[in-house]
Amino acid sequence: MTTSPVSEAEPDGGRLRRLSRYAGTVASLCWRIGPGLALSQLAVTVIGGLLPMGTVWATKLLVDELAAGRTDQVLLPACGLIVLGLAAGVLPHLIAYLQAETERRLDRLMQDRLYTAVNGFQGLSRFENPDFLDRLRMAAQATGGALRPITSGLFDVGRNVITLVGLLAALAVLSPLMAGLVALAAVPALVALMSLEKRRTRMIAGQSTGIRRQVLYSSLITDVQAAKEVRLFGLGDFLKGRMFGELAVIQAGDRRLDRREALTQSVLAVLSAAVSGVGLMWAVYAAVDGRLTLGDVTAFAAAVAGTQAALIATVENAAHARQALSLFGYHEQVTSLPDDLPSPRSAAALPALRRGIELRDVWFRYDDSHPWVLRGVDLTIPHGASVALVGLNGAGKSTLIKLLCRFYDPSRGSILWDGVDLREVPPAELRARMGVLFQDYMSYDLTAAENIGVGEIEALSDRARIQAAAGMADVHETVQALPRGYDTLLSRIFFGPEDEDDPQAGVVLSGGQWQRLALARAMLREGRDLLILDEPSSGLDARAEYEVHRRLREHRAGRTSLLVSHRLGAVRDADLIVVLDDGRIAERGTHDELTATGGGYARLFEMQARGYREDAGVQGSP
Repeated sequence: MTTSPVSEAEPDGGRLRRLSRYAGTVASLCWRIGPGLALSQLAVTVIGGLLPMGTVWATKLLVDELAAGRTDQVLLPACGLIVLGLAAGVLPHLIAYLQAETERRLDRLMQDRLYTAVNGFQGLSRFENPDFLDRLRMAAQATGGALRPITSGLFDVGRNVITLVGLLAALAVLSPLMAGLVALAAVPALVALMSLEKRRTRMIAGQSTGIRRQVLYSSLITDVQAAKEVRLFGLGDFLKGRMFGELAVIQAGDRRLDRREALTQSVLAVLSAAVSGVGLMWAVYAAVDGRLTLGDVTAFAAAVAGTQAALIATVENAAHARQALSLFGYHEQVTSLPDDLPSPRSAAALPALRRGIELRDVWFRYDDSHPWVLRGVDLTIPHGASVALVGLNGAGKSTLIKLLCRFYDPSRGSILWDGVDLREVPPAELRARMGVLFQDYMSYDLTAAENIGVGEIEALSDRARIQAAAGMADVHETVQALPRGYDTLLSRIFFGPEDEDDPQAGVVLSGGQWQRLALARAMLREGRDLLILDEPSSGLDARAEYEVHRRLREHRAGRTSLLVSHRLGAVRDADLIVVLDDGRIAERGTHDELTATGGGYARLFEMQARGYREDAGVQGSP
């Protein structure tokens, strides 16, 4: 479950200080997006707050003059009411525009702060942490619109307070006792609404995991990549059942809170009506006794109604503001997190690789509750050598690649680049010296040229380099044959009904074509110190696999490279083959040396070779 940034277990004083700090941060952000905008809202807030009191007194004066028969004195209060009516008609539209503009600007600033902070996380630990993902989802909901109860809401509170003070003053002139009674009637409303808001905040935080599951199941039903298996295995009703199960739990929580809120609001409405009724009866009897004029009665009735409305609005604004501040707390929490892989204060210069990369007694696990993934790995990747890493699933190969890219730091031990510990090097500088193809590569909904060019943003407009990389990955002719060549959009998610039969609106590639495109993305980083290829041919047919590895052998010649593959025939020409087993290095040597020893590598190679021979025999039989 996600931990709320405003914990209900926190003492009231600490919670109030925390919320006050958040409110101050939001206020500073509002000033930052436009001082003129903030001052304009302040001006209309003051004017809007004074309008109800002005209307009450102008109405009182007009009624008294009419009741007294002084028709020559009605012009001034009548004109006043007309002006106040015009202002009351125009102000809401002006306020709405100022609020919308504030939301737009604040939304842009909030997203800039959030995604700048997220892009600043150099490692993967947070993105593989469900609790952080819940907090990030909540932080992403803290948009300009979601923060309206704090931004525009604070001005609404100010306007209601001004109205409240003015109307209570008017009531106090007519009856200090009734003014006090109306003010005291707001206390139960304040307590009840704040209690409801606390429950809603806890409910939203508690539903975070269920909402993520619901989104997962719904996305699986509609996702194009999952569509084949969902239909083949008949998973549609199963996933829909899971989705509605989570939805039922979420809606049950909403329903309980809505019922409590409806009951509470009904009780508060009855209380408000009772206070209004008592006040009106008093005013009527006071008028009968001659203690109040007809205008006083009119002003009293309007003041009571306006005061109660302002009190309720103020309480609701405060409750909604607290909920919005809790939501903003997630944003503040995420944006204030330090980099999970901070650069050292005095970063070491990363030299051009000349000796090699050395792993010294490297141990790693993802956290203390998980088992060790790597256990005392000692390995040297010599400069200019091609090293192959093989092993069964779960042996730790992908984790080792993550450490080399410094997505994580070793739990124990160190990784040295020509003697420089990777912890002393800014991650971005290290990664700029690498070309990497991940096994779980991305398929971007971009053009073919952009899918390759994102491998090095500076080369995004260099079509010659992009085509050269595509040629090394044996995908150039495939891309050239697309409807718009390198400018073909490799997605169909953006097309509309009019594009239904237009292949130029977007093309979907096969898995093998995507893999070669991802390989071209890695090849674009020509001249890097280290090339890492994680299963570069796993999605290719035999002929394509042979051609890709032939090209890779030419490309890797004389370069420092690390190749990970389950297909041992693809690694037999490596200068060094390392066998990883249960997080430890079980064997190392050349292909000939390892097959001669008759160990695990030799047995696995023979098993795969036998499978190829049997397949070839079946294909060649009559």
